[in-house]
Amino acid sequence: MKPLGPIPVGYDAIDGVLAIGGRPVTHWVEQAGDTPLFLYSADHVRRRVAELRAAMPEQLALHYAVKANPFPSLLSLMTDMVDGFDIASGGELEIVRGADVPLDRVSFAGPGKRDRELEAAIRAGITLNLESEGEAARALDIAERVGVTPRLAIRVNPDFDLKGSGMKMGGGAKPFGVDAERVPTMVRQLAKSGAEWRGFHIFAGSQALDAEAIADTQGQALSLAARLTEDSGVPLPRCNLGGGFGIPYFPGDIPVDLALVGQRLADRFAHLPDSLRDTAFCIELGRYLVGEAGVYIARIVDRKVSHGEVFLVTDGGLHHQLAASGNFGTVVRRNYPSAIATRYDAPAEEEASIVGCLCTPLDKLAEKGGFPRADVGDLVAVFCAGAYGASASPAMFLGQGPAVEMLV
Repeated sequence: MKPLGPIPVGYDAIDGVLAIGGRPVTHWVEQAGDTPLFLYSADHVRRRVAELRAAMPEQLALHYAVKANPFPSLLSLMTDMVDGFDIASGGELEIVRGADVPLDRVSFAGPGKRDRELEAAIRAGITLNLESEGEAARALDIAERVGVTPRLAIRVNPDFDLKGSGMKMGGGAKPFGVDAERVPTMVRQLAKSGAEWRGFHIFAGSQALDAEAIADTQGQALSLAARLTEDSGVPLPRCNLGGGFGIPYFPGDIPVDLALVGQRLADRFAHLPDSLRDTAFCIELGRYLVGEAGVYIARIVDRKVSHGEVFLVTDGGLHHQLAASGNFGTVVRRNYPSAIATRYDAPAEEEASIVGCLCTPLDKLAEKGGFPRADVGDLVAVFCAGAYGASASPAMFLGQGPAVEMLV
């Protein structure tokens, strides 16, 4: 029997059925009219933001990385809770615009921005985090052509990475950002261009659970920001210290020690060099804010036994939850937290695999886990589905189509 990942705190049962938003999931399935569906808990998001605010230094702003989950209702909920939004494409710009997110609170990072995306961002007055000297030149040319003063920042490719992170976004050759040694010259050029200089975006890695590593990386980012500012001779108005806070997905994962990260950052803020005294700082988090707030619900449509192994075949699968299937950046497949939602408080009785409806052996949502006996009609729940789920999975594979999404 293979262990399951830890179910996030805050979930309980009503009459034996998993409850979200004060109602059993069967209620939300009835409201949705179909399965599969993603349920996002507004209460979980509110609690997570409150925990972060309490642990981090008061002067630290909080941004939401839209790529984690661009569901419009979730963005609207976030508008009054976070200080800014970070997008990664022109498509996400249209999504935040449609969710009535104030565009002066939006920044845009990511390599390969098309000219039309640069123009749309400049016209909208959002901050562009430039990924190269070539992108800077194109942005300035477009701004001159349309007669708008652009808001420009530089994404820095730092000379370090976030130790223990699931994805390393800095250190060495990267398609992201401008190598640190080239940044001061570029800052001076932007300052002379007449653009509105907005500062640095320094992102070293993501999905880290080691609080010491996160705190050390934030310290290195502050030191790098100070050095680049002093070398350029141009004041630094803002600095995005990135994110990287992970959530527990797998057996043995330990949550990030927020108190340690917050205290270490507060200590560093109390001793900033003169070059950073007037700089505004923020962190950019996506998965950490919404990942544990999401649950993916699918219905068992078949129960079968093959060579003595039980398979619970659902109407969902990797086309909605690619990461839970183990096919989104993991080397060794491990089980996400999952449960039989309609028998949520029942003890485990058997070893079973929860699989999807696709004709590929990759379509596994849980492999040989311990579950109460489940039958056709029961609902399964895959937790930690609030980030990189619906929008990061191949919904149209085999013509299946997207799942319903609901904020509850």
